[in-house]
Amino acid sequence: MKTIKGPALFLAQFAGDSAPFDTWQGITRWAADCGYVGVQVPSWDARFIDLQKAATSRDYCQTFLGQAAENGITVTELSAHLQGQLVAVHPAYDMMMDGFAHPSVHGNPVARQAWAVDQLGLAIRASRNLGLSALATFSGALAWPYLYPFPQRPAGLVETAFDELARRWHPILDLAEEHGVDLCYEIHPSEDLHDGVTFEMFLERVKGHARCNMLYDPSHYLLQAMDYLDNIDIYADRIRMFHVKDAEFNPTGRQGVYGGYQSWVNRAGRFRSLGDGQVDFGAVFSKLTAHGFDGWAVVEWECALKHAEDGAREGAQFVRDHIIRVTERAFDDFAGAGTDEAANRRILGLDE
Repeated sequence: MKTIKGPALFLAQFAGDSAPFDTWQGITRWAADCGYVGVQVPSWDARFIDLQKAATSRDYCQTFLGQAAENGITVTELSAHLQGQLVAVHPAYDMMMDGFAHPSVHGNPVARQAWAVDQLGLAIRASRNLGLSALATFSGALAWPYLYPFPQRPAGLVETAFDELARRWHPILDLAEEHGVDLCYEIHPSEDLHDGVTFEMFLERVKGHARCNMLYDPSHYLLQAMDYLDNIDIYADRIRMFHVKDAEFNPTGRQGVYGGYQSWVNRAGRFRSLGDGQVDFGAVFSKLTAHGFDGWAVVEWECALKHAEDGAREGAQFVRDHIIRVTERAFDDFAGAGTDEAANRRILGLDE
């Protein structure tokens, strides 16, 4: 067993155009003041990181890391969620997804996908130059509009979608292998990889690729009515990243999992600040620790009710209180008899 590292904070939800949220120095200093020792960096946000320079210049990366270290902060991972989303986009979402890409490729799905793949390559190379071993991402989605099988899906539709998804991602996974970086897909509704079954469908098509791994976030499982603890037991060998995010699911006679098109405040299932929801994080941290997860516990703050800065400060202490410093000896060592193999055979009556 190993002790989980943390607390760390995913910066995407806190980036802004005013101090201290608009510069790398400012936001790392603020994160440290909140009680964090690490940050996960959105690779698309030029206020914090120049991805092109990070992918090509080790000197730039050393300066980047050094500035964070001056504030007591470690860079835990990069995130390429938005770029990963654009690797596979169903036409129904084209207009909405354009906002994630550079303006030069808006209105051109083919060019947008090529841009996204190039961005992922930069993020993989930047991760290597920063000494990071994992990169967070989304899978994108081709089959999501057909989630509910009515009208009846044409035979082979889902299989064709996953074949194509794997075809697009396999070269990116191979590049990640070349640079020693795990791609950690956040298992997330609206992505084709949204639960264990869909992850397995994808994993089979990329031939069990060693770099195809998971970002575990129990909030997304609770809102799907999945067993988020059993999920750890099943996929422990593939879980390489951890978002600490809370949620609650309170179905009524009027709405359930699908939420009735309501805003986050009015949905039966909604994200909450840590400790305000229903996820049993005591059990989550225990499971991950028992399985030997030695990555970072990264707070992803998303809450429809609480102010972000309050949630961030509370989240740092929440994670600190839940990290289990693993024991170096068994609790009952005091009662050990100091026996050896010969004594064990005598105890079992094997030498009589």
